[in-house]
Amino acid sequence: MAMLSEIFYWVLNISIIGGMTGLIVALVRKIPRLPRFAAYALWLVPLVRLWIPFGIASRWSLLTLISKYATKTVIIWEKAPGSPYSTMSNFAQAAESYFPVVYKTELLKSVFETASIIWAIVGTTAILTSVFLYALTKRELQDARHLEGDVWMSAKVSAPAVYGIIKPRIILPDWIPHSELPFILAHEQVHILRRDNLWRVVAVLTLCVHWFNPLCWFFLKWFFTDMELACDAKVLKTMGEDKAKDYASALLSCATGRSYFVSAFGGSNTRRRIESVLSYKRLTTLSTVAFGALIVAICFVLITNAVGG
Repeated sequence: MAMLSEIFYWVLNISIIGGMTGLIVALVRKIPRLPRFAAYALWLVPLVRLWIPFGIASRWSLLTLISKYATKTVIIWEKAPGSPYSTMSNFAQAAESYFPVVYKTELLKSVFETASIIWAIVGTTAILTSVFLYALTKRELQDARHLEGDVWMSAKVSAPAVYGIIKPRIILPDWIPHSELPFILAHEQVHILRRDNLWRVVAVLTLCVHWFNPLCWFFLKWFFTDMELACDAKVLKTMGEDKAKDYASALLSCATGRSYFVSAFGGSNTRRRIESVLSYKRLTTLSTVAFGALIVAICFVLITNAVGG
């Protein structure tokens, strides 16, 4: 019981930090002309925050500013005075010592012990349900017909998608027009190269752990949308802007089907994706460098921890 309560105490803290960094990423992704892959990759920051409670301290960290008003910073490792050290941010501030956690009052101890049990039950149920649904989906597609390479066809899917993580397959519905295949296959191959199905599973698992944080549900939705927008941008960069209308038409015809575990060609915010495709323009070298510097700065500010007091 004590161990579970202590785990939940730190999960609650990193969920608060992850929520804050996720909100900043959600705002940054709205910057006009921001490269779609940059918006997609930025979600790695809150993902790290939602799993790792400690980090290298920096006076330029966002948490250093926040620590002056809303949190306590706990130094967990310091090699030598003046050298880089790791800290943890304690937003809950319900404990008087941290290794192990000793709560300030018996009431707080009782509250966290009860909450930790609820958290564990719901989280475990969500994980087991996700595993069951994933296994069920894989089993339903065992009778898919092989076409060529990693491309298969099945009457049981409603939209083209990549299935599997270790050996991913592109599975097409049997109604796909031949003229749209180049766009669909190019899109799904980008998903395979980027291991997007693996990142989908990691994102869903993260939500199962942080199910009590309402912001994480929005982050998952936006993450999936940015994944598809980044994939669309890569395809257009490869094929050329002159193919934008044909690509948008293929998207519209496949605007069905959605799964948390597979990368579907037309299954995530199709209207926005079509608008993005039709307005796609290559960035200049100067814009690319400027956005790159901005992303590095944002990552540094968000990924580092507060300086210990």
